[in-house]
Amino acid sequence: MTQEAKPTMCGGIGAVKEAGEDIQELCNGVKASVEGKTNQKYDVFVAKSYKSQMVSGVNYFIKVHVGGDEHLHLRVYKTLPCNGGLVSLHGVQESKTVNCLIEYF
Repeated sequence: MTQEAKPTMCGGIGAVKEAGEDIQELCNGVKASVEGKTNQKYDVFVAKSYKSQMVSGVNYFIKVHVGGDEHLHLRVYKTLPCNGGLVSLHGVQESKTVNCLIEYF
């Protein structure tokens, strides 16, 4: 995990950060699950920004560009390395724009 992906405080949600390769990899890992939940296929699926929350793992709230003016907000959970570092999709918000704030959901 790079420095950018580390949450800033336990329990709280950190500031918005620009998504890097590590966050894009999380998104790539849950893309099929997102397509299943939204019943759509995405040719464009680019992580743009995110917030993180340290819990008994890490919740990532990620803004993903999916083409045109459309964005999704994803809630992705990653268990701690001692618990396998497993990644899973915990929620999707559709009909977002580049200007929509990333919030807890």
